Amino acid sequence: MTAPTAEQLHQACEALSIQDPILARAFAETGLPRWRTTEPTYAALARIVVYQLISTKAADAIWARFQAMLPDVTAPAVLAADREIMRSCGLSRPKLEHLLAIAQAVQSGAVNFNALAGSPHEDARQTLLDVRGIGPWTADTFLMTALGHMDAFPHGDVGLIEAYRRLSGAEDRLPSKQFSKHAEHWRPHRAVAAHLLYDWYNAHR
Repeated sequence: MTAPTAEQLHQACEALSIQDPILARAFAETGLPRWRTTEPTYAALARIVVYQLISTKAADAIWARFQAMLPDVTAPAVLAADREIMRSCGLSRPKLEHLLAIAQAVQSGAVNFNALAGSPHEDARQTLLDVRGIGPWTADTFLMTALGHMDAFPHGDVGLIEAYRRLSGAEDRLPSKQFSKHAEHWRPHRAVAAHLLYDWYNAHR
């Protein structure tokens, strides 16, 4: 589990506040963001995949059943488990295939979490994207929360887009592609910007 230090966060927030008055407002109102962290493990990556494109309630139920069926969620355990039993947890066939492909990549060493932690962000991101079942949102969310990459950015995250809309006072959300283009101005601290927006959004629900 890796996260930036308080000093790193403060410096990044100061820089972001200069770059974008909307983020300056978020920083002024919520202070240093709370960095969301998880362990850099196969289980953490698999959980992100399970939660993709379905409601949190449904994902919670599926993940709970999956963990009950397989308490030790590791790459070797998933590769050895019965596929139909895993499917009975509520996993769609494509998601199960993705979990198996990711497990194979971890097992073979194609995905090495220690190496990803020490790699430049774009290199680490590409390594993950090369694995079947890992898309941009999954890759960046994992790099941000499990490996502490400060420029990872979960493109298309509706919560971030809505937080920015509310902070700016705009009537409509920016389209996903336009929001991602705007976020380019926040490099190399896009993950810090995301956490500022997360915290502000949660504080003003």
